[in-house]
Amino acid sequence: MNVTVLVLVVLVVVVIAAIGVWYITNQQRRRAELRQRFGPEYDHAVEAYGDNGRAERVLEERTERVAALHIRPLSVEESDRFSEQWRQVQTEFVDDPEGAIRRADALCAQVMQARGYPVGDFEQRAADISVDHPTVVEHYRAAHALAQKAGRGDASTEDLRQAMVHYRTLFEDLIETREPAHVERS
Repeated sequence: MNVTVLVLVVLVVVVIAAIGVWYITNQQRRRAELRQRFGPEYDHAVEAYGDNGRAERVLEERTERVAALHIRPLSVEESDRFSEQWRQVQTEFVDDPEGAIRRADALCAQVMQARGYPVGDFEQRAADISVDHPTVVEHYRAAHALAQKAGRGDASTEDLRQAMVHYRTLFEDLIETREPAHVERS
């Protein structure tokens, strides 16, 4: 083997190694950014989709989908109106816990719709909410599961109370008047 061929082989190996290092570094950076942005929702996606790569692709697709939705903050008037409705729902909980849970769910859906989120299928709503509200989407999932349990007549008073707490956490996050997370990053 002559020196020229040896030098070329070494250069090819160095280039391939450099590309590999760049690729791995890029993947680690991307993973860290998604973990930071989505918090516990990142782990939920990994569990739901079975591996990091697929979960990361799904989270990136969510981000692109929500960026195209034109999510907007509520006006002060809207926020005040929804807050008053929430106070009424909480008051109704004492006399009609199951009805209050249904109304809390409906009110959260109204706020989502007013903000610009589509309000179709629950799983899609939760996925969309996870982009701008990753720290509260688990509250939404828990509230929804408890509301379904209540709909079947299987929920205890404590379950209903917990559902109300979860809905309140989501509601309070949704009505704040700041820009959504993906708009702030622009």
